[in-house]
Amino acid sequence: MMFGNVGLFDRILRFSIAAVLLYLGQVTYSGDPLGLGLTVASAIAGVTAIVGFCPLYRLLGTSTRTDS
Repeated sequence: MMFGNVGLFDRILRFSIAAVLLYLGQVTYSGDPLGLGLTVASAIAGVTAIVGFCPLYRLLGTSTRTDS
């Protein structure tokens, strides 16, 4: 069962990073293997920000979410 382990600041930061990576992947490095890699990294960052769950955080046993 998944539970949220990504806090609000972390989610905002992930959205921002995803936007920059998507821009770089689709505009700056379009048609290049690096562009594809940046686009995939952008998708991963964006999905984890939307869902609020990071599998890597789960493996490491950490969380940036504060329970209120």
